[in-house]
Amino acid sequence: MQSTGRSVELRRLYEILDRLMERIGAPIRLGDADVSKIKAKRGVYFFFEPGEKRSGSGSGLRVVRVGTHALARGSRSTLRDRLAQHRGTLRKPGGNHRGSIFRLLIGAALIEREPTLYRRTWGHGSSAPSEVRAMERTLEARVSTYIGAMPFLWLSVDDEPGPESLRGYIERNSIAVLSDWNKQALDPPSAAWLGRDCPRERICGSGLWNSNHVNEFHDRRFLDVLSDLVQAM
Repeated sequence: MQSTGRSVELRRLYEILDRLMERIGAPIRLGDADVSKIKAKRGVYFFFEPGEKRSGSGSGLRVVRVGTHALARGSRSTLRDRLAQHRGTLRKPGGNHRGSIFRLLIGAALIEREPTLYRRTWGHGSSAPSEVRAMERTLEARVSTYIGAMPFLWLSVDDEPGPESLRGYIERNSIAVLSDWNKQALDPPSAAWLGRDCPRERICGSGLWNSNHVNEFHDRRFLDVLSDLVQAM
């Protein structure tokens, strides 16, 4: 019964995201996006991935990561800031995985798949000197290329920073309904999905590039809240 209910709610989530797509236009690849032009100060984002198709909830690409920002009181982080951190630099492909767990996870998976990319410093510390960053540059560039190919949608939710924000509510419940962690796999990842090589068990087990909230159950009321937010855009 639980899996049947989740299947219905997963379909509804994608129907709502389809409406969001109509509101803001077709999803654009992160590498092609000018995130500085996003008007929303704060929001929630949904990443899709080329080659990762839905199978149990309908057709089209499946969501592989949901995220937000400014969940600490007083945070000044903006939606544009967060997307730019994930994307990395444009003129010379690269980035800083210490400022983006999304980048860290993809880099870790790339190392597992291609051991020649191994950098012993990857994922260590909240900052690094220039010589370490230089040693990591090739891997950072590969991560930027991988993430840059992902289309994304964003939802404006301009509430105040804090752990009880509406953005956090939407993020964790979206992840919970999308996650296959210890549940029937409704939209299982493809056999070639890079996340299968990620050393973080929750990535492999959930089918998402998310670690937090993948083991939680969702509040069914969140879909009504999400639908209203999309309608208001």
